[in-house]
Amino acid sequence: MAERFLVEAVNDALHVEMERDADVLLLGEDVGRAGGVFRATAGLRDRFGADRCVDTPLAEAGILGSAVGLCMAGFRPVCEMQYDAFSYPCLDQLITHVGRYRWRTGGTMTFPLTIRMPYGGGVRAPELHDDSPETYYVHTPGVKVAIPSTPADAKGLLAAAIRDPDPVVVLEPKLVYRTERGEVPDGEHVVPLGKARLAREGGDLTIVAYGAMVPVAERAADALASKADIEVLDIRSLKPLDEEALLASASKTGRVVLVQEAARTCGYAAELAAILAEKAILDLRGPVLRVTGYDVPYPYWSIEDAYMPSAARVVDAARRLLAF
Repeated sequence: MAERFLVEAVNDALHVEMERDADVLLLGEDVGRAGGVFRATAGLRDRFGADRCVDTPLAEAGILGSAVGLCMAGFRPVCEMQYDAFSYPCLDQLITHVGRYRWRTGGTMTFPLTIRMPYGGGVRAPELHDDSPETYYVHTPGVKVAIPSTPADAKGLLAAAIRDPDPVVVLEPKLVYRTERGEVPDGEHVVPLGKARLAREGGDLTIVAYGAMVPVAERAADALASKADIEVLDIRSLKPLDEEALLASASKTGRVVLVQEAARTCGYAAELAAILAEKAILDLRGPVLRVTGYDVPYPYWSIEDAYMPSAARVVDAARRLLAF
């Protein structure tokens, strides 16, 4: 079992899945000759050829539109959106077509399309290179969404997405691409969609996070270790959601802090809070608190640290809840 960075685990997953299944192919801007702007697709064109690792024009709607046709012809396309906010021109196709085909065909047609993209801030990128758009995709019926926080999950969740009969959006935290190393199983490795990961066990309070916010939650748990026993739950599969794991942790600790990088209003944490209010209210010892980004466009790099949830902000919320 090799140690890899998260971006290396993504690359490994693509190599393994394209070797395993000749119907899997990759489309995106600079994914072939250049190996992707983050090197996530390095070596794929050399190994599988230009017909299966396709450098596309700078036209995201065209990338996804081509993938729609490829799915209908029996292929399993993997689309790379070079950056998170570059995917917005695809929302029309995703909402009106991709998410509806199984329903539209009465269940007779599967739609094994994977859309993967780096997301989030912390890397000093310019505007439209560092959004956190997961809620757009979670809200779209017929589309599944996964966000890894560890190298092993990056490989396993991407493999599960590629093999799934339905469209799956995989958002990869670019801040973690080369800051987190971990052991990654060799060969085929699949992490089932719909299963959360208990990153740290505790009994006094649960911090729920996903993607780049999981390391933030873990740092907050370390900072609180002398005062409280903190549990960290990595959602990792936003849709389908592992409700059972969420409710079990809430029942166990009685206190929940939710952390998301995205803007606050109608964010994914709000959905989690609603589930807890509906199904765990009698287990809770205090209000469900959210630590989020702010309701502003993602700011320029000089002040992005003030926008992104920090361990200090999470610690503050946890302390308020523990004292409730």
